[in-house]
Amino acid sequence: MSRVVVIGATGHIGSYLVPRLVRAGHEVTALSRGGREPYHPSAQWREVTRITADRDAEDAAGTFGERVAALRPDAVIDLICFTAASAGQLLDALRPSRPLLLHCGTIWVHGPALRVPVTEDEPRTAYGEYGTGKAEIEALLHRETLAGGVPAVVLHPGHISGPGWPVITPAGNLDPSVWTQLATGKPLPLPDHGLGVLHHVHADDVAQAFERALSRPAAIGSSFHVVAEQSMTLRGLAAGVARWFGQEPALEFVSWPEFEQRVGAGHAQATREHTFRGITASIARAKAVLGYAPRYAVLAALQEALGWLVANGQADIGGHPFPPD
Repeated sequence: MSRVVVIGATGHIGSYLVPRLVRAGHEVTALSRGGREPYHPSAQWREVTRITADRDAEDAAGTFGERVAALRPDAVIDLICFTAASAGQLLDALRPSRPLLLHCGTIWVHGPALRVPVTEDEPRTAYGEYGTGKAEIEALLHRETLAGGVPAVVLHPGHISGPGWPVITPAGNLDPSVWTQLATGKPLPLPDHGLGVLHHVHADDVAQAFERALSRPAAIGSSFHVVAEQSMTLRGLAAGVARWFGQEPALEFVSWPEFEQRVGAGHAQATREHTFRGITASIARAKAVLGYAPRYAVLAALQEALGWLVANGQADIGGHPFPPD
């Protein structure tokens, strides 16, 4: 048994990861803001020590890292670190005891893809605050490991999907009307001939990768993509979802200006953010080193997510039964 501290424990990944860790025999301490319960109830949470902590406030006060170190963990799984400054504070506090540190990154450390599938060895070309922040953290953690400090592993998920929250739709954004259009056979506009690529992953598959990384010493000092076996184009996703409802997808391939005019500037910008990178991420390294074996294909992950949205009144599928036969 090892003592594992999970930071951001009640979020998308943590809701699946914490019960996994308990079942595997670990002693788990779960840190979160305490604003809500995990996405999914599980008997294993009764065996978890739960601590409420506001990371942003404690980072500002310079106390968060020491709070984590005081728990004397054998391993720390950090699911909610977004700046190098925050990561640096945690490293400074953990350095004397040197527990294993697992960090949640993102495939957005990659900018627009030049070769696919994209491997972890591609030069980092991130853009935007989120991707560049994660790339800076990744570089910091690998320097720390090489210097003989805190041993670290970085896992880069794709578009995290599953029940409990809105997920990126086949139009590359969070517009709930996309589900309605596909379920009822109404026209769905898509830019770039619908060839933009998305690489989703179910949250439980991400949790699987973190659990495996805890017991793989060969992973230390490396980064790993954690995504579904295959990526999909917008048109492929749209066709797959429409056929759940017995529909042929009524896709209209339009220019970016027309797409923005029809869906609104906010949704169009989200689609740009999700498709301009063109990332199909290789999981060969995760398979070889971690033994990663994703259970969910992209459409299966989306189907589970949509089922929750429908059941909770967050998606209208025109009265169709769900899940589909």
